[in-house]
Amino acid sequence: MNLFCVGLSHHTANVETRERFAGHAETDRILRGAGCAEALVLTTCNRVEVYGASEKRVSTDEIARCLARNIVDQPHEYALPFYRYEDARCVQHLFRVASGLDSMVVGETEILGQAKKAYESARTSGAAGPYLHRLFQRAFRVAKQVRTHTEITRGSVSVGSVAVDLAQKIFGKLSVCKVLVLGAGETSERTARALVSRGACDLRVSNRSTDRAHELARLVGGRAIPFDEWPEQCCEIDILITSTSSEAPLLTPENLAPTLRDRIDRPLFIIDIAVPRDVDPSVNKLEGVYLYDIDSLQSVAEQSLALRRQQIAAAEAIIAEHVADFVDSISRGLNRVSRITEHPSASGNCLRSSEL
Repeated sequence: MNLFCVGLSHHTANVETRERFAGHAETDRILRGAGCAEALVLTTCNRVEVYGASEKRVSTDEIARCLARNIVDQPHEYALPFYRYEDARCVQHLFRVASGLDSMVVGETEILGQAKKAYESARTSGAAGPYLHRLFQRAFRVAKQVRTHTEITRGSVSVGSVAVDLAQKIFGKLSVCKVLVLGAGETSERTARALVSRGACDLRVSNRSTDRAHELARLVGGRAIPFDEWPEQCCEIDILITSTSSEAPLLTPENLAPTLRDRIDRPLFIIDIAVPRDVDPSVNKLEGVYLYDIDSLQSVAEQSLALRRQQIAAAEAIIAEHVADFVDSISRGLNRVSRITEHPSASGNCLRSSEL
């Protein structure tokens, strides 16, 4: 059985490309139909990756076709941004991803929770079997060890906190700003908490789920805004930070322009950390609007990296030790399967999946 990873991230593709391959609810099933014995899709604002196990090689073009949000007639035209890691390199890559070493914000901890959710989803659907189970369980152990034994999480360690860093650089004191957070998921919650920690007092939250909006508003001392009323907030807010799971842009020049007529010499700063993006890029052409997307945060994130650079070597050493041990254990398991297959009388029982 061959372990592999195919994906693209902020290292290889811009946000426009990443959102074209953000997958959908049926991706795991489609991948298995394409020849993957096991498959798991990890989708975040900075990456789209497939981890799989297969008897025969599944091409990168085929993976790209399965991930595409729309039909791709000639997937090879889009395969260039994709990277591919197999066996030991796949193991190493996942361990680095789960530990936050491959993130735009090195050391961020959100990726571990996202990886756990992706694993749980694949396990529940039956797409993840014994090989991916072992791989991801070890990845979670490695990530915990890296966080415990290094200081890799020092500084701004989430996309949300970097977005708040940017807002603070622009406005100085956030206490005088009116801020709307659109979305109430994990990323939005981290962003809202970061805003409060930097002094934001007038914080508003809007989400499709009214209950979730009220809950997040309560947690951060803000107030909930009905989802159908959030566009009206653009008349008075200074900062809009958006991170929803919308399939299409929520904010376009057409629905924002009328609102801007009521703003006199007051710029509107928008930070869009959603993938696919919540804000149409052409909004940035409107007078008085300054739009930043997830890729725009890269330079801000790099400034905080200096605080943690010396911890990367220690984290890499931990990962290398686990990669060697994991690959060795997989080899021992495969050898055992081979011996039992060749000499079935040597064992009265079939090898259980938990023993792989």
